[in-house]
Amino acid sequence: MINVAGSEQLGNDVAMWTSLRTGVLDFTINSQGATGGIVPEINALGLPFLFDNAATAYTLLQGNVGEDLKKRMAEKGLILIDWWDNGIRHITNSKKPIPKPADLAGMKIRTPADAMTVDIFRAVGAATEQIAFSELYIALQQGVVDGQENPLANISSSKLYEVNPYISLSAHKWESTPFLMSRMVQGRVGAPELKAIAEAAAEAGNLQRGLMRQADETHLADFKANSKVHINEVDRAAFQEATRGVADQWKAKPFGDFVAALITAARA
Repeated sequence: MINVAGSEQLGNDVAMWTSLRTGVLDFTINSQGATGGIVPEINALGLPFLFDNAATAYTLLQGNVGEDLKKRMAEKGLILIDWWDNGIRHITNSKKPIPKPADLAGMKIRTPADAMTVDIFRAVGAATEQIAFSELYIALQQGVVDGQENPLANISSSKLYEVNPYISLSAHKWESTPFLMSRMVQGRVGAPELKAIAEAAAEAGNLQRGLMRQADETHLADFKANSKVHINEVDRAAFQEATRGVADQWKAKPFGDFVAALITAARA
């Protein structure tokens, strides 16, 4: 039997990673940004406009890029079971539509503790502030920050549109949610159990990715039907041009060879 605990019942991201690596916690399904605190290469999956949709990203992760990341995680004591979908991300704010990068100038945008997201928003002239997701609604409501970025599913489930009624469909990055297992679990169960875990994870992953696809369609329709919410498209070419230098920044990092290989594979 597996006991599931959500909403930081087992601690914050840092505490859960410590528990996973020491065997206190058996599994975690955590954010890409949090995982990047241990395996920074994973944040490169969020390069601006690298993927048009989650299906393309998932297909790429079934190949050499995914295997490379899996090995890098294993070196840190993390066993990758599957790649779940944390969505294509969009910008919301409390002030105005954001059709062009210049419209973000002077705005304060909340980002997760994710170096890639910070770099993207700094590239378009926004100030960034890292705030825990559990505190985001209040921060937006009180004007601590003007806006934030998240997939439509998160914007809906946390009712962020109530305090950020302007939703700009920037689709500026995709994020994974890696499903990880402690190395301690791998060491204490037999081959049949590991096979059953992998099969169950694959089944759950297929379901999760399908639900995220459906959620995008449903929430977008709901937002468009809500007279209090303002949806706008963005000048995608302008955003791509404004964030073009982010890839070069990441190629200059110690794992720049991985970043270059990732970009090449995504464009193939």
